[in-house]
Amino acid sequence: MSNLAVLPILLPLLAGIIVAFFNTKLTAVRLFSRIVAILNLVVVLYIGWDVYQNGTIILETGGWKAPYGIVLVADMLAMLLIITTNIIAVACVFFASKSLSDRKETYYFYTFFFLLITGVSGAFLTGDLFNLFVFFEVLLMASYALIVLGGEKVQLRESLKYVLLNLFSSMLFVTVISFLYSVVGTVNMAQVAERVQEVEQKGILTTIGILLFFVFATKAAVFPLYYWLPKSYIVPNPVVSALFGALLTKVGIYSILRTFTIIFHHEVDITHQLFLWLAAFTMLFGVIGSLSTHNIKLIVAYNIIPAVGFMLMGIALFTETSVAGTVYYLIHDMIVKGALFLLVGAIAILAGTSDLRKMNGLIHHYPVIGWLFFIASITLAGIPPFSGFIGKILLMQGGLEKDQYAVVIIGLLTSLLILFSMIRIFIQGFWGEKDETFTPDKKGARGFTWPIAFLVFFSIYLGVGAETVYPIVEEISKSLLDPSQYIESVLKE
Repeated sequence: MSNLAVLPILLPLLAGIIVAFFNTKLTAVRLFSRIVAILNLVVVLYIGWDVYQNGTIILETGGWKAPYGIVLVADMLAMLLIITTNIIAVACVFFASKSLSDRKETYYFYTFFFLLITGVSGAFLTGDLFNLFVFFEVLLMASYALIVLGGEKVQLRESLKYVLLNLFSSMLFVTVISFLYSVVGTVNMAQVAERVQEVEQKGILTTIGILLFFVFATKAAVFPLYYWLPKSYIVPNPVVSALFGALLTKVGIYSILRTFTIIFHHEVDITHQLFLWLAAFTMLFGVIGSLSTHNIKLIVAYNIIPAVGFMLMGIALFTETSVAGTVYYLIHDMIVKGALFLLVGAIAILAGTSDLRKMNGLIHHYPVIGWLFFIASITLAGIPPFSGFIGKILLMQGGLEKDQYAVVIIGLLTSLLILFSMIRIFIQGFWGEKDETFTPDKKGARGFTWPIAFLVFFSIYLGVGAETVYPIVEEISKSLLDPSQYIESVLKE
């Protein structure tokens, strides 16, 4: 059964290679890609169920025992995030043909799409830091190809900034890993977690931990390292923006969550206090950005940043409740951001503009898309009983438990401003009198609706069905705060 752990990586990797050989046969490529995306979702659901019933699956590749070989660790956190990733992948693969031109699809879109899913899944599954770096590079190389798909001038300008910053953070990443290896003699996360307890010079480990945090913070768009994100995420096609907004920053947050609960928790007064201040600034500056623009795509892109702040807040507070809040908010934000990027992409295509000042009364022409946008917006803002509320209430409760009233107030204020930034799109763009001169594209709207509704359904379920999801999240939180569970499952001590 341990071989199951490689399937979330192997299936999309093989699919990406296969579709590269007949990229011009679009009908066949689309059908094949959709079948594989659905099959991969079914497979990861089965693996997730097996992990839930029987415990963590450890795959020691090549028969090399941990910590000497490459280890894949399919625990509940990894599988929950991989299931969420593949839900988003299914929606995006059906949306792609509606938003991409045939020419862009033939430029190996589906190959890079599957490679991106491969890299993201690998990053969630890997049990050692060096292979985390490798899978980061896989997903980044796929993202480099996707961001320039179409070759427009604005794409090339923003992609240059995106590539240069990620190259710098990748160089820093591999350098920090080498520093850590020189101190503890291993890159296997379970063994690193075991050996850091024996290191006498804690200051060196704290320095390495903070450097590693800034690598992940760059990829997650934490303040003040977020400036590259908003425009880079809106210049590609809407389906690419949805993949980026839903997945890429979340891999950075996952990496912070994993490493700073299992490995670097010996100086929480230094590291986690720093995280708390950065979380507060990330929330505030992100939401201010969303209020500063009339571009509906930019509004959603800027709202990625305060969400990162909320998740970092839970890690910083370092309580069972707050870490559960981070995990819950993470899966909620992946799905709702995917839905919102698809929504604003569809709205921009149907309205012929992404400028909010040039839209009015779209609800009369596209009522289903309008109400889907409304539901997604209040979910993002954390209005009960939707999923954003569940994550935020856990985070606020964690803040109150630690008497961190300032960051709780900032979190509540940020939530109100997020609601304002999103609801003004609904009021200005959808509400109002019907424009009789506007010719709606009803057929195009139907093509966009189903993939979006698929994601909104899961987003609603995370809220109204919280009693089925929260026990899993609570168990994940307990295991993260007790590193011995992870160490014993990997090293079999």
